[in-house]
Amino acid sequence: MKLYIVKDYDEMSEKVADVIASQIILKPDTVLGLATGTTPIGAYDKLIEYNSQGKVDFSEVKTVNLDEYWGIAPDHEQSYRYFMDKHLFKRVNIPYSSTNLPNGMAPGKEEECVRYDTVISDVGGIDLQLLGLGHNGHIGFNEPDGIFYKDTHIVDLTQSTIEANSRLFASMDEVPRQAITMGVGPVMSAKLVVLAVSGEGKAKALRDSLSGPVTPKVPGSILQLKDELIVVADREAAALL
Repeated sequence: MKLYIVKDYDEMSEKVADVIASQIILKPDTVLGLATGTTPIGAYDKLIEYNSQGKVDFSEVKTVNLDEYWGIAPDHEQSYRYFMDKHLFKRVNIPYSSTNLPNGMAPGKEEECVRYDTVISDVGGIDLQLLGLGHNGHIGFNEPDGIFYKDTHIVDLTQSTIEANSRLFASMDEVPRQAITMGVGPVMSAKLVVLAVSGEGKAKALRDSLSGPVTPKVPGSILQLKDELIVVADREAAALL
């Protein structure tokens, strides 16, 4: 593991973007595993800047996102497909057909989980997986549980996650109660994992993930078993390390 403690969110974003950009430059047909939420937005903005300057070319890149809300259409303003289109995909030169997310409106839950695992396999696995970290230690939508789930699965969101996401919806009642998420299998099989963490509200989750027991009650703790791991945290998030 390599741990970088940086000054603030902007510095974290630049460092993460530089790692991703280097990966694409070294391997133009890279498969990126991507995350949503507020944490990666700054890194995506920086990658868009690099792309517009001709420093990074996304034309051969393929992507697989971690997760999607269940029961929300791709064009819904709070869907993760909409998020990725807005914050990255439609602002760089990546072929739209090369971008992949779970389908939260698929007719069958189990069938969609199997389909998405097949997508990940068909693109050859993940070269670089970008992760954020939830306040309760979740990665993707792998919530605290009694076991680690290896494959893509449907998850019931915890109350803390629902409350954290409610700021993005008009009311608490509109927040989805389920999501479809990549399991820890593809994440841990990625050649490189980059964990980005910002803010004092994530300090306990980061400490528990990196230095507590490896337990599914803190999903991020499984990253302790990953040798090729880069953690980029600002000072506030790293305060308890």
